[in-house]
Amino acid sequence: MTEGWARPGPGAVRILVRLTPKSARDGLDAIATADDGKAFLKARVRAVPEDGKANAALEKLVARAAGVARSHVAVVAGQTSRLKTVRIACADPAAVVKRLEAALSAP
Repeated sequence: MTEGWARPGPGAVRILVRLTPKSARDGLDAIATADDGKAFLKARVRAVPEDGKANAALEKLVARAAGVARSHVAVVAGQTSRLKTVRIACADPAAVVKRLEAALSAP
């Protein structure tokens, strides 16, 4: 896996996500690298980018893939941008990152 898209810390992990709203399906696609060298997780949601609907759908998608409660996931930066920072509160950040990586390889 490409390094740098997930930053584990005490009690939480922050992930960099590039979100595509108004997609045909919800899902986590892959790890990619931007031109500036930053790695990010590619995600898509069916929700429209109006009134925070796409961000809420992203939080729900990440919570399900990470195996945490929806209330533990929040978009903390990039609310109106395609590139977002998502914080996942958790007791074991390494386990959450592994679950997210496993969700990428799931059909």
